[in-house]
Amino acid sequence: MLKRKIEKILKEWKDTPDKCPLIIKGQRQCGKTFSVLKFAKENYKNIVYLNFLENPNYSSIFNGSLEVNHLIIMMSTLLGNETIFEPNETIIIFDEIQECPEARTSLKFFNNDGRFDVICTVSHGYGKQPKSIPVGSEMLIEMKPLDFEEFLWANGISENIIENLNSYLKNIIPVPDALHNKMYELMLQYTIVGGMPAVVQKFIETKQMNLVLALQRNIIHSYEDDMIKYANDIDKPLIRECFQSIPKQLSKENKKFQYSIIKKNATAGKFAGSLQWIEDAGIISRCYNLELPELPLDGNAIQNVFKVYMNDTGLFVSMLENGTQYDILQGNLYGYKGAIFENLIADIFGKMGRKLYYYHKDSGLEIDFVTRYKGGCYLVEIKSTTGNTKSAKTILNHPEKYHVDGVIKLGKYNIGKVDKIFTIPLYLGFLLTDY
Repeated sequence: MLKRKIEKILKEWKDTPDKCPLIIKGQRQCGKTFSVLKFAKENYKNIVYLNFLENPNYSSIFNGSLEVNHLIIMMSTLLGNETIFEPNETIIIFDEIQECPEARTSLKFFNNDGRFDVICTVSHGYGKQPKSIPVGSEMLIEMKPLDFEEFLWANGISENIIENLNSYLKNIIPVPDALHNKMYELMLQYTIVGGMPAVVQKFIETKQMNLVLALQRNIIHSYEDDMIKYANDIDKPLIRECFQSIPKQLSKENKKFQYSIIKKNATAGKFAGSLQWIEDAGIISRCYNLELPELPLDGNAIQNVFKVYMNDTGLFVSMLENGTQYDILQGNLYGYKGAIFENLIADIFGKMGRKLYYYHKDSGLEIDFVTRYKGGCYLVEIKSTTGNTKSAKTILNHPEKYHVDGVIKLGKYNIGKVDKIFTIPLYLGFLLTDY
């Protein structure tokens, strides 16, 4: 059974006096329902569970009065005799609540009533907005697929080992060879497996990459089905074309997102809404180019110049041609090597909550990522094996123009530092938590 970080958050929420109903928001199939039901079974005597996607008729409960006693009558009538509403011993779960906007509105009344704990799940980019969002009567948290640390837990890497890795990083001490090699191997596996819970579970149980790939492609197909089901009719074919262009976008030398790559003569006017739909569904993130690589990063971001990365590295790799998984494990990446490891770090940074930025100038200067670290501005270069950092060194050599504190090279290295350049193994990217 997979251990998730959200379990700690849920326990802290339960132990909070006068807590509001909790809303867990995330992309489809990231593990929201499983984690909530697991938590409910371990911490409550009674569970009242309504899934509005699987059972649309449950929405009728909320057609009339939203007064809590009335809702109890309606829920107990529809759900049957096994439904028990016992104050302070019962949790009510509204799964896929975006399918029933009135249920979202009812959270204000459950919050005021206070007898029952309420948890809701929301899938990014789907359903209808309620007429009235109960501001001040709900707590919203974001849930993502498994991050690299959770993947390590699933593969038997203990928290003590991770603490040791963090100590090596902070003290700039090389990781012992045996652990270094094991961690790099796990990182390559994470690159192709990713963090979708069902996929990780399949990998842990079978170690069969063909089964992993089949499950990933089923998830991709389900996303494409959602595009047809939930998008406006005029946007449906555009969204799918936009989504399917992502591997081509990242295979280019200059990975800036270009609408013309989607199809000939495509324009932002025609496809910008489609890209926004995919982003709203939690499938992709944008990485914005900067006017200058300096703080504040958001203030220097160019809003209409960006790269696009898949939020889950495993799903990205599954969109590439057959045999790519094997090539990654063997180190034979050829034209896609930059895209694959950049998307890996975008996955890791994104699941840490870092916003994504990069720096590119027509003069030839290009930095894969720019991020805040230890209170300063750091350039981040991604190297699939080894390589120089010509652009980064050029920027460091001109402090009068660029206000940069250092460079982080993530690649097939061990930990080291020369002047302002830190070399860090790719697998330690998730420990760059010092903002």
